[in-house]
Amino acid sequence: MKLTPATIKTLAPPAGVTDKTFFDDTVRGFGVRVRSGGGRKFVVQYDAAGGKTKRMTIGAVGALDLSVARNTAKDILARVRLGADPASEKQENRTRALETFGGSLLARYLDNARARMRPRSFTEAARHLTVYAKPLHHRPVNAIDRRAVAALLAALTVNSGPAAANSARASLSAYFRWLGGEGLVDANPVAFTNKASQRGPRTRLLSPDELREIWRQLGDDQYSAVVKLAAYTALRRTELGNLMRREIDFAAAEIVLPPERTKADRLHRVFLAAAPFAVLAARQHNGREFVFGRGRAGYSGWSKAKAALDQRIAAARKTAGIAEPMPGWTLHDLRRFASTTLHDKLGVPPWIVENILGHVGHKSGVPGVYNVAAYGRETRRAMEKWAAFIDEIVTGKRPAAKVVRLRK
Repeated sequence: MKLTPATIKTLAPPAGVTDKTFFDDTVRGFGVRVRSGGGRKFVVQYDAAGGKTKRMTIGAVGALDLSVARNTAKDILARVRLGADPASEKQENRTRALETFGGSLLARYLDNARARMRPRSFTEAARHLTVYAKPLHHRPVNAIDRRAVAALLAALTVNSGPAAANSARASLSAYFRWLGGEGLVDANPVAFTNKASQRGPRTRLLSPDELREIWRQLGDDQYSAVVKLAAYTALRRTELGNLMRREIDFAAAEIVLPPERTKADRLHRVFLAAAPFAVLAARQHNGREFVFGRGRAGYSGWSKAKAALDQRIAAARKTAGIAEPMPGWTLHDLRRFASTTLHDKLGVPPWIVENILGHVGHKSGVPGVYNVAAYGRETRRAMEKWAAFIDEIVTGKRPAAKVVRLRK
C-alpha cells in the first residue's frame, strides 16, 4: 500500500486487534501505526546489527506532514545502512538527558568526595556545587559547555567576588574531572575558562557611621539576623549560614563549632553577649536542623539579600541628600572591623582577639603544643565589651554605667 493522506484516513485495525502498523510500498520500513482508539503515528522499522528488529516513532499523523515523515524515515534508514542504530542512540540520548548536573550524579560525587576530602574542604566544595552552581542543576552534564561555565563564573565574580568565583571554579573542575572518569562527559568544560582577577587581600575597613547605616536598613528577615550576628560574633558567613541548633548552648550562652566546621580545623567557642543571644533566641525552631535557610539546607540567598540591602542603603542615602554611594562591602569586612577595633580602640590583647576570630595565631606550631589555655573568662569579657560597643554605634547611646558596691 502506498501511504497517502487519503489512504491514511481510511486505516483501521481489524476487529479484535488493538493496533496495527500499515507499511508504505515506496519506502520499505516506513509506516503508520493505528490504534483502535483512533491514534495514528508515523513509524520506521529496521533490522539492527544481530538481526534484532527495532522500531522508532517519528511523529503523530496530523502534527507532521506525510512527506516530511517519509523523508525522515529515509534518513534514518540511510544511517542504518551505514551501520548506525538510531533507536539505541535515541534511547541513549534520553538517558543522557536525565543525567543532570544537580541530580543523582552530584549526590554520587559528593559521597565520593566526602570520603577523600578534609571536612572543611568538603563543606566548601559542596556549597560551591549545590548553591553557587544551582543555575546548572537542571542541565544534562554532557550539554554543559565552556560558555555556560564562563557565564556562571562571571556572575559569581560580580555577586560574590573574585575569590569565591575562583574557588567555585576549582570545585566545578574537580566535579567534571570525576564525571569524565565515570565516562559521563568527554571533556571538562571548565578547562581554559578565565580565572577572576584578584588584587590581593581586601583592606576595606567599615567606619562606625557605615555600620550604623547598614544596621538601620536591616529588618526581621533571616539575612538581617545573619548580618547582626556577623557583627556581634565576628563569625564567618559560612559558619553562620550553616549554623545548627545543636551548636548553640543556650544555657551557657555559647556557640560551639566543631573542628570540621571551622577554617582552622579546631573547636571554636563563641561567647554570646545579651544582644546576639536575643537574636538567636528569636529564631523559630520549626523542627529544622539548621537555624537559617529552608528545607534541609542552610542559608543560600546571599546574593539576592545583599543586593536588596544595598538598594535600601542607597535609597536612604538619596533621601538624606548624600550623592555618593556607600563603597562596596562584604560580610567578611565585619570580621576585619571587629579585629581592628578590638585591637585599636578597645585595647583587647591580640591573643584574645585571635580567640574571638577563631585563628590559630600564637598557638600555631610548637607554642600551641605547650599553651593550651582557653582564655575563656577574658574572651567572654571582650565579647561583652564588643557587643556594648556595637550597641553604642547602632543606637547612638552610651551603655548605662554599672554601679559596683565596694566592701568596707
